[in-house]
Amino acid sequence: MTERVTVERVQTGLRIEKRMLKVLKALAEYHDISLGDLVEGIVLYAFEGKSAFGEDSLARIRDLKRIYGMQLDTGDAHRLQEADPP
Repeated sequence: MTERVTVERVQTGLRIEKRMLKVLKALAEYHDISLGDLVEGIVLYAFEGKSAFGEDSLARIRDLKRIYGMQLDTGDAHRLQEADPP
């Protein structure tokens, strides 16, 4: 069994694109982990320049993006802006 690492977590008011959140929640559910655990894992891998996902997960992500109508990709990363309020 892998040794656990104790951390201090904080609650945050993170704002995120609606369809991206749906994909992340569904992916966390698929892996039977919390959304926070999924995001922490993605960030830890990204900080080391690695992908957090294998081929099976990437295929699942493609399916979930299609299901939820998420067409954003890395080219959009620094171009997102809030929609005008209704």
